[in-house]
Amino acid sequence: MPRYNLHVNGRTHRVETEPETPLLFVLRNDLGLKAAKLACGLEQCGACKVLVDGRAVPSCRLPVVQVAHSQIVTLEGINPPGKLHPVQRAFIAEQAAQCGYCTAGMVLAAIALLDEHPHPDDATIRAAMARHLCRCGSYDRIRRAIRRAAQEVNP
Repeated sequence: MPRYNLHVNGRTHRVETEPETPLLFVLRNDLGLKAAKLACGLEQCGACKVLVDGRAVPSCRLPVVQVAHSQIVTLEGINPPGKLHPVQRAFIAEQAAQCGYCTAGMVLAAIALLDEHPHPDDATIRAAMARHLCRCGSYDRIRRAIRRAAQEVNP
C-alpha cells in the first residue's frame, strides 16, 4: 500500500493508505482528528471542511494523493491548545453553534474568508458560507459571529 507524508497542523505524519482514500477518513481514523465530520459525503454540507493551503475545502471526497504536498489545517490546529481563535470566540459570544456538528467546518470557512476578505460585507459572507448547511438554522448568528470576528482580527 502506498505511503504518504501528510503535513497536518504543523506536523508531518506518515500514513499508509490507498491513493483515493478521502482525506477525512485519514484525518479521523489514522490521525485521530475528530473535528471535521462526515455528513452528506457529497461535498455539499461543509461539515468536513478543512484548510488546505489556506483554502477551506471539503475533505469527505478529496483523495489523499491530491493533498500529499499541501499544508492541511484542521480545527484542532488553528491555535495552541487552550487558546481560542477570534472566530471561535465570536461563535461563542454570538451563540452561533447550536448542536455543533457543522461548527468546525464553518469556523474554518470563516477563517479562510477573513484571511481573503478582512472586512467582508454581508453578501460576501453569505457567498462564502452558502455551501454550509446548519440543520439548527443558526445562520443569522453565524453571520454576526463572522462580522464580530472581522472586527477583532482586522480592526
